[in-house]
Amino acid sequence: MSLDYLITILKPMLEGAQMTVLLFFIAIVTSIPLGFGLTLAVKSRFKPVSWLAHTYIYVMRGTPLLLQLLLICFGLPMLPVVGEYLVLDRFVAACLGFILNYAAYFAEIFRGGLLAIDKGQYEAAQVLGLNKWQTTTRIIMPQMFRIALPAVANESVTLVKDTALLYAVAVPELLHFAQTAVNRDFTIVPFFVAGIIYLIMTLLLTLFFKWLEKRFKFE
Repeated sequence: MSLDYLITILKPMLEGAQMTVLLFFIAIVTSIPLGFGLTLAVKSRFKPVSWLAHTYIYVMRGTPLLLQLLLICFGLPMLPVVGEYLVLDRFVAACLGFILNYAAYFAEIFRGGLLAIDKGQYEAAQVLGLNKWQTTTRIIMPQMFRIALPAVANESVTLVKDTALLYAVAVPELLHFAQTAVNRDFTIVPFFVAGIIYLIMTLLLTLFFKWLEKRFKFE
């Protein structure tokens, strides 16, 4: 194995890593607020909304992400009548699948954060004369996010690794280029290079969340 060979395989793999990073940012930026919205829906006093949110979370967490991606990419276009209108770009379909799936997981994380807040916080807010909106935005939400931050960090690291599922729906990402190099050159070196790139990405993400935890004085 020469340095020239490493450089040769590294260039396309880094291009694939760009797709991985792009999917990660789209999914994380979108699924976190959607997950919080689902948490609020679960706690809604309007039972149909609460039931629908519970059902959605159960279905998305109870079925494999790969199955959901295959359904969105290949299953929806096969539906009668409306299928032709549901043909999506593979990357767009993959983003949609990741967002819908991870929103359900973040919803449960945020629900756990809300349950961990002492009920006395709500009572204290009432004594101070804060309305429901002020109580939620100024007291409850900051505490909830601080409590949920370690779990959000763990789920985010999992998201980075799950981006490898793009390979199954024919989106050219990091693992795709690694597999191509392995098949072409009959060597497993590209797999090790891909593993190192994933480790670097998860390390950077872990350090970022460690900084956030210190910023919020979690430790």
